[in-house]
Amino acid sequence: MNIVILSRSPALYSTQSIYKAATMRGHFVQIIDHMYCDLSIDKGAFKVFYNGYELRSIHAVIPRIGATATDYGSYVVRHFEQMGVYSVLKAESLLKARDKFTSLQILAKNNIPIPDTATTNFTEDLDGFIDMFADHPLIIKLLNSTHGEGVIKSESPKVSITLLEAFLKLKHKILIQEYIKESSGTDIRAFVVGDKVVAAMERIAQNGEFRSNLHRGAVSKIVNLTNEEISIAKKSARVLGLQVAGVDILRSDRGPLVIEVNASPGLEGIETTTNINIARSIISLVERNSKYKL
Repeated sequence: MNIVILSRSPALYSTQSIYKAATMRGHFVQIIDHMYCDLSIDKGAFKVFYNGYELRSIHAVIPRIGATATDYGSYVVRHFEQMGVYSVLKAESLLKARDKFTSLQILAKNNIPIPDTATTNFTEDLDGFIDMFADHPLIIKLLNSTHGEGVIKSESPKVSITLLEAFLKLKHKILIQEYIKESSGTDIRAFVVGDKVVAAMERIAQNGEFRSNLHRGAVSKIVNLTNEEISIAKKSARVLGLQVAGVDILRSDRGPLVIEVNASPGLEGIETTTNINIARSIISLVERNSKYKL
């Protein structure tokens, strides 16, 4: 099978892990930077060019689209889709999942539990907006934040209003969520491939830090999920149309709450924590779903 991995860098752990898993299965694999793809519609025919050469006879693409490349990355993925190429990640699903508030709207509509959440574009009554939340602390997030950047814990209404004024003046899109005290700086990453949760880990923040991102020094360990958590993780991926997803869950007093669904989840942290070859599961997914059969 001729597989294209869309990635900004061949050296990234996730890219290399998927590349190795695919080549070990005998596939021909190209790693292509989607930001350097040229897209054309020539008399109704969709074509993708890379370094001046037209990409032909591609059987599947595995997109690894980072947050800074979402818009153009979605164009590239959609172009391959229009050419009839199987993509592990659909363009529309990428866009839904990458916008945090949109994804939470979809999750909540499908009865998936999330923390109480709000957003605003109106700066004249921020006091009234903050009053929708009975308690502090609150979590304030930039909608395009990644790796815990642009995520702030506000301890008081006064601080929340000051932060909101600053973000909105700078034209940043934000959301506010209740702070789940009982999670104590820990969360769960459930990794979904196809219709299965293939691995899970718990991430524990450093002392004094509420963000449990591994990029911010958190530590991780293997965790056993409850049946409810497994069901919620699989349903979260399904309603967003994701075949590969990292579903982040908080354990609260009222049960598991989904805080985010990652459409292009990294493999390094969870593969090294669990010693599970997730990349191999992704290649098996491609083999099952591509029109090309071995």
